[in-house]
Amino acid sequence: MLLNLMKCQKAAPFTPMAGDGWRPDSSPEAEKQFSRCAAKLRALRADSGQLREELNLLFDQLLSENYNKTDVCSLLRHVSSLVPLTQEHLVIKLCQLVHRLLNQLKVIMDQQTLDVLVTYTASALKVCSTWTHSDVLLALSTAVYGNGAQCHRHLGDLLGEDGVLLQYSSLSQPNMELRRVALTCMTNICLRRCFKSCCQAPGLSVDWPAVLYPAPLPQYEGLSAAKPAEPPKSSEPPKDTAVSGKSSGNKKKKSKGKGKKTKTEESRGDDGEEEDRETVPALQRGGVREGETSTKISASFLYPSWKRNSSDSEFSDPEGNAQSKLRLNHARVRQGALHCLLAVVKAVERRTLYGYWSSFIPDSPVGGPPPLTLLTIVLKDPSPKVRLCALQVLCAMLDGSRQFLAMAEDTASPRTSYTPFSFTLATAVRELHRSLSLALLAETSPQTLTQVIKCLAYLVANAPYHRLRPGLLTQLWKHIRPYVRHRDVNVRVSVMTFYGALVTTQAPLPEVQLLLRQPDDSGSSSTPQDSGLSWRQRDGMSSPSRTPSQRSSCTQSPRVPRTPQEGDGGQMWLLQLCVSLVTQPREDQSDSEGAGGGTALEPSPVRLEALQVLSHLVRGYFSLTKVYLCEIGQVSARCLGESDPSLQLHGAKLLEEFGTGIIQQYRAENNVPETSRVPLKQVVQFWSEVLSGPLNGALQNEQHPTLQASACDTLSSILPQAFAQLPDKTQMMCITVLLGLTYIENYLVKTAAVRALGIYVLFPCLREDVMFVADTANTVLAALDDRSTNVRAKAAWSLGNLTDTLINIGVDFQEEFSDMLLLKMLQAATRAAADKDRVKSNAVRALGNLLHFLRESQMTRSAFQRPLEDAVRALVKTVQSEATMKVRWNACYALGNAFRNPALPLGKSPWSHDAFAALCHVVTSCKNFKVRIKSAAALAVPAHRGCYGDTKRFSCVWQSLATALENSEDTNDFLEYRYSASLRHTLSHALLHLLSVSQLQDMTALRESLDGEEGSSIREHLIKCLRAEEGAGGGGEEAEGEKDAGGDSCHSQQRIGGLQQTLIRLKGLKADGEEERSKEMVVLFLEDLLKTCEET
Repeated sequence: MLLNLMKCQKAAPFTPMAGDGWRPDSSPEAEKQFSRCAAKLRALRADSGQLREELNLLFDQLLSENYNKTDVCSLLRHVSSLVPLTQEHLVIKLCQLVHRLLNQLKVIMDQQTLDVLVTYTASALKVCSTWTHSDVLLALSTAVYGNGAQCHRHLGDLLGEDGVLLQYSSLSQPNMELRRVALTCMTNICLRRCFKSCCQAPGLSVDWPAVLYPAPLPQYEGLSAAKPAEPPKSSEPPKDTAVSGKSSGNKKKKSKGKGKKTKTEESRGDDGEEEDRETVPALQRGGVREGETSTKISASFLYPSWKRNSSDSEFSDPEGNAQSKLRLNHARVRQGALHCLLAVVKAVERRTLYGYWSSFIPDSPVGGPPPLTLLTIVLKDPSPKVRLCALQVLCAMLDGSRQFLAMAEDTASPRTSYTPFSFTLATAVRELHRSLSLALLAETSPQTLTQVIKCLAYLVANAPYHRLRPGLLTQLWKHIRPYVRHRDVNVRVSVMTFYGALVTTQAPLPEVQLLLRQPDDSGSSSTPQDSGLSWRQRDGMSSPSRTPSQRSSCTQSPRVPRTPQEGDGGQMWLLQLCVSLVTQPREDQSDSEGAGGGTALEPSPVRLEALQVLSHLVRGYFSLTKVYLCEIGQVSARCLGESDPSLQLHGAKLLEEFGTGIIQQYRAENNVPETSRVPLKQVVQFWSEVLSGPLNGALQNEQHPTLQASACDTLSSILPQAFAQLPDKTQMMCITVLLGLTYIENYLVKTAAVRALGIYVLFPCLREDVMFVADTANTVLAALDDRSTNVRAKAAWSLGNLTDTLINIGVDFQEEFSDMLLLKMLQAATRAAADKDRVKSNAVRALGNLLHFLRESQMTRSAFQRPLEDAVRALVKTVQSEATMKVRWNACYALGNAFRNPALPLGKSPWSHDAFAALCHVVTSCKNFKVRIKSAAALAVPAHRGCYGDTKRFSCVWQSLATALENSEDTNDFLEYRYSASLRHTLSHALLHLLSVSQLQDMTALRESLDGEEGSSIREHLIKCLRAEEGAGGGGEEAEGEKDAGGDSCHSQQRIGGLQQTLIRLKGLKADGEEERSKEMVVLFLEDLLKTCEET
């Protein structure tokens, strides 16, 4: 139904000079303005030093006013001699001016003016870039309207064998709009005289254009016309890579009815009358009036009202006004339908929405009579508000579509038997790129243009470019770059948003890396809509005084990205652009922003977006941005020193991202060569300057807590090695400020400060400082009682980090650390284990570390006994609870960590039975395989047989592991199945560990398990484990299982060696009767294992 409503744009054909057209203004002020502009234009000479700028300004004034002058022929002849074809944006304005004045002022051109204009436009079609051709053809169509008899000397260039109109109307022309406008030119040449009378003037013979044969034209050929011959082969038409059917020049001709708005006013979209704007060419709408036969075309239908007398006019003024209102109402209906569709898209579930994806987004290029899709509306609808609504719907569909679009792929070889869905989806992504690029180049309304760029940002953020053939982002990069100079601030903001999406999508992306290495060639790029002077003219930015060769080269096919080796020498244009937008003054040269105020900076939204792009660049492409250490530090310092808290906030976040990037380089697991890292000396100097600058003011700015919190995050991003080399007073300042900020009432500040302390406690230079650790512990304990869940969650995380350090420090530190503080930490962690899951997940981690850290002398004290039991029972309760899997995983890990403490009385304490029982239950019944893996690993931790308790408990542990191994593939969740190999490896390792510590009293239970079908299954899995067929070297999952099994990546030969030692030990055990027979059976089982492994 919504699609049918949106088809209202075709309900009423638009006619030339319809009711939404321009109405002449005969006010004296307008007459004077025209006279002034005309006098200035006549006074200009081709060798004027400021010719381009003056022409640009005068054209804008003439296009933005309404006049009632008729003496314009000499003016147009003179102006056409001033505008070279290399200045394409001036060519566009001149063509728009020709179209406007000839329509507006009802000019009957003389032969000289007609010759000049036809020659100029025909030359422009041959020389200028394709994105200008729609406006040029429209100017040509206006010039020849009804003047076909006077065009005989130009018909060879227009309609000859290589004529430009034949090229653009050819069936091989891919752009339908250019074909339609070219056909309109042919129609206008034929008006008042038939085609043959125009083309068969003395000395001239032009064949009938083959493209016209499909149309019924018996009035031109007669009833007995012979069957036409095959269409002649025309030269290849100009490639169309940038022209949309909705270009700024494709305006319908105006009627004498009451007008609504001029083009410039309509593009601003300030009121509801803008829906009257029409961009659909006349021939697209058809030329046969209702009630006439199909064999007769009404010439008056195509005849402009200003060239008709009262008897020729099709509509009277009231009728034209009615038509205008009808079109306005139709546009409002389409707009309302799109608003309704937008509400539906936002309300419906995503999986339901994607079932209708192909109804709104095509999966093939639009050609011929296209189906009505959102892209059809974006490219074809005459109303900018309707186009804006369609783009909003498209944005809503693309937002959050990453998981759906992740299936798209077209890197593989194409299949001939069938088209996979992944390829169809990839084709839809490419069509989105193509159509939105056309809309980008053709859109003239700033509001709609802003939405086009936002839509492209959503597309870039969600499309899987690593699964698509390269080139899509390169095209967008070329098309979007000129818009950083756009006069409208909202467009510039959306451009920076687009760049932010570009550098975050699947970063680091190879194609984006190549683009970022490209040198600055922004001076050779221009937009079709760029009608004002460049507002930025300084180093690294484009200059308005571009050479003709530079301008003409920018609109052709995009240059191929250079290889990294070729581009390494240049600077990152995007980074330099962002820096200049943030720090450099703007030269006010744009028409809309007026002159003067040259020292003004960019508007705050532009600067904020530029800072965000810088942050994204640093995060995703740190290897490229690291060389700009000083520049980024200066930008951040500049922002932190400003009065705007938002700029200060983004400056602090930029520092944090850069610090995090340095930390990632220095982490051993990332294997970054030392030569590729930022030198430590530079890092120390960087942070010394930052900490002595305006960051201190941000830390103390209590009026803006968000800024304070961000400043705390910045302090936490200091490289530990660099922190150790900072001056002592600087280190003390950081620690003192963070400790003090934990007492701020605002939860954002307190959370960030507690988190930063949790990071500092891991620094090698601080973790053995007893005083600092004690101060941090007291601060964290106080935060665990805070009323804010966020603060408590971050405090539990910091407590987990603090207790991580306790396990790895020396004996001297343990003796100096306060027992009472340790007791408080144990009790606080136990209480936190009963908190919400966000707090609980790290609280149980801290409990495991504390139980691992406690010494025997402490556990025997009465003050510790009850808290110790409460802590273990808290872990047991968490393992058995229905908490999130992450919490249960951490609880199993914590129990395994506690079992590593040899002083813990596992075999004697009453709570040990509950601990083993909980782990045995989880390893056999938990739906989450990762929790099972961690529980099996915990059961394999106790180093001695006595830790497992009596024979019954040992037998229970063995049987639970054996049952879990047998059922290791039983799951209804496919996502869990990928962890089954890791689970089997961990369970096999745990069983081998139990065999290694088993005693005579356990042999009976082991024989019952190994003698039978269960024993055969166990044997197969143990052989795979010993051979390293599962769990060792089998990928990421197996590596995780290896780690879970005890943290030691033991080699297959080491495991076999351990089994041999177990066999020797069991053979040395002396027993009688039943125990001896059971032992012999177990020994035979192990010998068979070893023999099988040695044979292979």
